[in-house]
Amino acid sequence: MDTSWEKAADWYDRLLAGEGTYQKELILPNMLRLMNIRRGDAVLDLACGQGFFSKEFAKKGARVIGVDTSPALIDRARRPAPGASAPPDPAALIFYVTHGDSLPFLKNESIDKIAIVLALQNMEHIAGVFRECARVIARNGSLHVVINHPAFRIPQGSSWGWDEKEKMQYRRIDRYLSESKVKIQTHPGDRPEDYTWSFHRPLQFYVKALHKAGFAVRALEEWNSHKKSERGPRSKAEDKARKEIPLFLYFEAVQERILL
Repeated sequence: MDTSWEKAADWYDRLLAGEGTYQKELILPNMLRLMNIRRGDAVLDLACGQGFFSKEFAKKGARVIGVDTSPALIDRARRPAPGASAPPDPAALIFYVTHGDSLPFLKNESIDKIAIVLALQNMEHIAGVFRECARVIARNGSLHVVINHPAFRIPQGSSWGWDEKEKMQYRRIDRYLSESKVKIQTHPGDRPEDYTWSFHRPLQFYVKALHKAGFAVRALEEWNSHKKSERGPRSKAEDKARKEIPLFLYFEAVQERILL
């Protein structure tokens, strides 16, 4: 099943180049805080897209390997970052086109930190991805994952609602425990023929899959939106709901053997 963003490469590249995105304003500062990248760290950016996070990790002095299934996005990753005068330093930043469950170019226990940002929900073979992560990660390494919050952002199974009596915005959840795969239009509002697949799994799925691969969850955070509504009759209720209902789930996993 083709779950790549190959056909959406141009649109996605323009999206992340803009201001106010969740990736730039919310996820990036939190990832830099939690990953604590040190100069010389070997960092794997799994499903790196056009290299937005890869290039930020490299700025911290890391040696970064970015991988993605989309040749078009990897082509963009190899180009200079906006405002940069030269392409990324090949000694500090290298990109490969490959699936996340097949990383033969990486040696066993060669990676200090792995980042998977907003990508697991587009991956079909999670078990294989975690197995490869377990193979390449160093003994004291860490895996850092960000996903759409599986309890509140369920493709075609959750939505915002308005309670007129209580003057309250709420989150409606129609299903949660059932796994599903849903066709998602990659260009909202345009080109319905371009789509990818999104996979919903409950939180227990990820914990069990990590455990089977030899990982244990060491830290977990839930992140809400940084955005605010424009002034209007529902703006206060909308902003309150944003503060209470998280959009993203972050977790850090390490090898179980180092916790024993």
